[in-house]
Amino acid sequence: MSTDREPSPSADGIPLAPSPFTVRERAAETADTVTLTLDPLTGDRPAPFLPGQFNMLSVLGAGEVAISISGDPARPDELVHTVRSLGLSTQAIGRLSPGSTVAVRGPYGRGWPLEAAWGRDVVLVAGGIGIAPLRPLLYALLRERARFGRLEVIYGARSPQDLVYYRQLQEWRARSNARFQVTVDAAGRDWYGDVGVVTQRIPDCRFDGRNTVAFLCGPEIMMRLSAEALEGRGVRPEAIWLSMERNMRCGVGFCGHCQFGPYLLCRDGPVLPYRELRPLLRVREL
Repeated sequence: MSTDREPSPSADGIPLAPSPFTVRERAAETADTVTLTLDPLTGDRPAPFLPGQFNMLSVLGAGEVAISISGDPARPDELVHTVRSLGLSTQAIGRLSPGSTVAVRGPYGRGWPLEAAWGRDVVLVAGGIGIAPLRPLLYALLRERARFGRLEVIYGARSPQDLVYYRQLQEWRARSNARFQVTVDAAGRDWYGDVGVVTQRIPDCRFDGRNTVAFLCGPEIMMRLSAEALEGRGVRPEAIWLSMERNMRCGVGFCGHCQFGPYLLCRDGPVLPYRELRPLLRVREL
């Protein structure tokens, strides 16, 4: 596989000016994570996006930050972002309430290559907030379920309280045409699910490694170890895709802050094949 994929729908124009959006809904996912549904103040529909792309979000006086789009790509009337409060910008966004204004520009980047999975088994591995960039892909996979073979989803978090989209996870797990494994690093006696890291669940997956495409998003150490475990199950490195959303400032490859080896992740990624990332992920402090 090659990284020479279709660019974002807005890549030709490279939108640099943000547009004002208003918060329609705010849903608390965890103690530090919220999902915001946004409407454009101009009345126009949000720009179309591909699963795996991101927007640059900003609040006046708090700076700008790259946030993956986490809504359904088949619902162009709304823009959805799930945000974990970590720094000044994300804390300001996380405090927004319905009726508040946020500036949005994008979408940017290259998304998940859904077409690469047609006719093949599919494995999704997510860690923590990494489920958010994978959710649009999961919507698309479930909508076009007949196009794919087995569908395995592994999602892990630090504790049951850190699980994002908890109610939706229960709905997805009830489906008969996909298999969901949800695990946590540690839990009390009131947790009846799996305990352990996501890599421990990969041996339980039912897929044909030679005919499987995998999509991974989460902490880089989790993605590296999960990719290695998938390789051990026969999945080819060029069939494993990772979302590398880190250190993004401009979103369009101008500033260079997100350089990772030969790649500018905002422009060449954030989704890239493990075959090309594997040697870079093993370099300390890169």
